[in-house]
Amino acid sequence: MSYSVQFAPEVSEQLDRIHDYIARADSSFTASRYVDAIVDYCESLATFPQRGKGRNDLMPGLRITHYRKRTAIAFIISEDQVSIVGVFYGGQDYESILEDSGDV
Repeated sequence: MSYSVQFAPEVSEQLDRIHDYIARADSSFTASRYVDAIVDYCESLATFPQRGKGRNDLMPGLRITHYRKRTAIAFIISEDQVSIVGVFYGGQDYESILEDSGDV
C-alpha cells in the first residue's frame, strides 16, 4: 500500500530556517541540497511509513524518525496518509515544541 505524504504549513517555515542556517554556515547550494534531501526522505515515507519510534506521549499517533542523525522528522500516519507535522534540526527540543503546540 502506498500512502500520500502531506506537509503541515509550518514545515515549510522550518525547512526555510534549516536552509538559512546551513547557508550561513556553508553555502546556499549545500543548504538547498540538504533541504531537498529531507523532503525526499519525507516523501519516501509513502512506501514505508512505520519507521522511527512511536511517541504517543507527545501526541496520539506521533512517530519520530531521523535524517542523517541531525534532523528529526515528526509525523502521523492515518489510513492512507502520512502527515509531516515538524522538521527539527541540530538538537532542537522538538519534544517541548510539539507539546506546546498541542494541535499540530
